[in-house]
Amino acid sequence: MSVRIRISEDSVAIALGADALATALAQAAAQHGESLEIIRVSSRGLYWLEPLIEVDTGQGSFGYGPLAVSDVESLLAAGFLQGAAHPLALGPVESLPFLERQQRLLFARAGKTRPLSLDDYLASGGYAGLKRVLAAGGDAFMAELEASGLRGRGGAAFPAHLKWATVRGAASGERFVVCNADEGDSGAYADRMLMEGDPYALIEGMTIAALCVGARHGYIYVRSEYPQAIAKLQAAIGHARAAAYLGDDVLGSGQAFELEVRQGAGAYICGEESALLESIEGKRGQVRARPPLPASHGLFGRPTLVHNVLSLASIPIIARDGGAAFYHFGRERSRGTLPLTLGGCLQHGGLVETAFGLSLRTLLYDFGAGAKNGEIKAVQVGGPLGAWITASDFDLLIDYEAFAAHGAILGHGSVVAVDASCDMAGMARLAFTFCAAESCGKCTPCRIGSVRGGEIIDRLRDGSAQHDQDVALLLELCDTMRDGSLCALGGMLHYPVRSALTLFPDAFPKWRAK
Repeated sequence: MSVRIRISEDSVAIALGADALATALAQAAAQHGESLEIIRVSSRGLYWLEPLIEVDTGQGSFGYGPLAVSDVESLLAAGFLQGAAHPLALGPVESLPFLERQQRLLFARAGKTRPLSLDDYLASGGYAGLKRVLAAGGDAFMAELEASGLRGRGGAAFPAHLKWATVRGAASGERFVVCNADEGDSGAYADRMLMEGDPYALIEGMTIAALCVGARHGYIYVRSEYPQAIAKLQAAIGHARAAAYLGDDVLGSGQAFELEVRQGAGAYICGEESALLESIEGKRGQVRARPPLPASHGLFGRPTLVHNVLSLASIPIIARDGGAAFYHFGRERSRGTLPLTLGGCLQHGGLVETAFGLSLRTLLYDFGAGAKNGEIKAVQVGGPLGAWITASDFDLLIDYEAFAAHGAILGHGSVVAVDASCDMAGMARLAFTFCAAESCGKCTPCRIGSVRGGEIIDRLRDGSAQHDQDVALLLELCDTMRDGSLCALGGMLHYPVRSALTLFPDAFPKWRAK
């Protein structure tokens, strides 16, 4: 009887040698007369342990990692197919503290199912939500969505049911559903993991959304830097269509929904929803002035429901289990779970999904295991436009209101930690450099302010600044960009700049905090 072994086909696992490991393992097992079945699955998100293999034993899934091709012979000699001891043995994977303490809803299938296997998806609860919505009707699901407390996971955290109600109630006959999968924030990879590892969850979520708001066509806008995610989505859409989960007659309901993938061209600004819509229409990715909002005048001037990957992937869970079950997780106005991606100087980089309300300290030290060298100097949450947070505030709870009250943003949930080697004045300068490079150029505060701000930072760093005038000018510029920019690119630049100036005044020779 063959022993089943699971190895991730996630792009990070592949980059770390998973393909080569799978090939070497199959060849060595054949030479030793061992019968095994290698299954390529999604990633659990334990990236510091990749390439990771899991062996199905009578006592559950037994893990080994991180592995190299050179470890294969010693694994076979030790009897790893029976879960034997080895220097790289991890024990039962589900019992690893990093996983055991999590509350996984969106990533419940991570590391367990084959990404393109519709059978695996169905066997693990997939499409149960869509079937329930088709049976109960859109009105019933709208009530469940409101009861769930779901807020958009893309950064603005707007209540999902209000956006759905606007699109649903629009007078226009034609509507669209668009997924913003242009995940460009530094340290963010949850969207990529889900698209590569569980594409049917996103497809099901978009299908439910379309049937509820009355859309017949949808688009998934994916950044060009995610070729494996694009390929997985395109293949999964084909399988779903062949099985009548998409098409002219979804599961015999008489309702139609078609879905296609659009590939971006590397512009960060197209992560902003109106610039994304411009890009889908074949135009240059520039931010639209608002109002009107996309929910009333979106793609091709029609009402459009725009959500990011994690928001839409939450929909099948709410549809299947009910709004109250989703609302059970989290605290106050932040309900459900939030996948957080750990990166930077942390020892354990990977994906953590847990209910809102976890402290930043617990995330960094219990999950991230602290810095690889020395101590964590600061952490930036929410991408390159997020505020810097230092150890004195690591007890901050992870929820939208707590972060807002602290003058920070939770954003897409990316968490990047830095140690003592990080130049914080350089990071403030980098924020302006980034904004100048990625600005669409439509509004003056962002287009010009990002360049002039960088020049002021340069003067503060090299000691040539006229102290009082330049500090006042920099703070005024941050306010102008915050209040006058058309979108969050210029509007949130003040977060990393102000926090770096305030928390690390010694990094700026002429800066004297008052």
